[in-house]
Amino acid sequence: MSEETKSMADFEEEINASFRRFNAGDRVSGTVVSVEEEEVILDLHSYAQGVIPDGEYSDDPAFHAMDEIRTGDTLTAVVLDSDDGQGRVLLSLKEAREDEAWQKMAQALEDKTVFTVKVLTSVNAGVVAYVEGLRGFIPASQLALEYVENVDDFVGETLDVVVITADLEKRRLVLSAKEVAKERAAREQEARLNALQKGFITEGVIERIESYGCFVNIGEGLTGLVHISQICNKFLKSPNEVVKLGQRVKVKVLSVEDGKIRLSMKEAEDIAPEADAEEEVAMEYHDEEATTSLAGLLAGIKIEE
Repeated sequence: MSEETKSMADFEEEINASFRRFNAGDRVSGTVVSVEEEEVILDLHSYAQGVIPDGEYSDDPAFHAMDEIRTGDTLTAVVLDSDDGQGRVLLSLKEAREDEAWQKMAQALEDKTVFTVKVLTSVNAGVVAYVEGLRGFIPASQLALEYVENVDDFVGETLDVVVITADLEKRRLVLSAKEVAKERAAREQEARLNALQKGFITEGVIERIESYGCFVNIGEGLTGLVHISQICNKFLKSPNEVVKLGQRVKVKVLSVEDGKIRLSMKEAEDIAPEADAEEEVAMEYHDEEATTSLAGLLAGIKIEE
């Protein structure tokens, strides 16, 4: 094909495009030629320009065209009317993006994608935040790990959330910050457990006493069992003979298995002078100056997001 023939073909195509008819519901693409808070103008490469009024940008009140759209951008929009009364094609950006956004939310539900959102307002039994231009509801029960008494306290806060319901037919999007917090807490707990080493000596508080032993809170959300045989060097019928609730005690880590911590009070306090090489390592922890808080042990541990 000659250069002249190509040029004529291109020219003919441009002429045909200029006479294109626009119908409500059509999806069209155009180049942004003007951006204002009140409207965005698109070059549709046709007889008429396209206009997106501010009410058709997004349902998200936080969306500002002058922050999100730039001259020269290519946008896809849905035709609302072939004539806005000024000879321009009336377009909607939010309608074009809505189906795509719902597809993204369905995938995010499956992938457990974490989004960072800002809470805009409180409603009955929860709060509202927007994701990809879609209105999302966060129930009070899904705002935090602990019980939330006043949802108004969260207005204006930034939260990391996951999608727990994405119902396109009902246009219902439900988000959860609690699920993200639970996952992070589980990873942090695992990291704390992994940091504990056999022979580590620290202090804790007795928070529960049973017939078979007592449970000692050693801080940082960790609690271990001191079996009755590991409380002291004498036979006990009941732990209550020598310990009481709230008592601060020194304990040594015996093992960490399947998320359970076994502790010993008697080994923390009574290490024989004739200890073998393995016990001599533990002696380093036994020294009063070497008794370490769990917080100190965990300092510097990085929890992967």
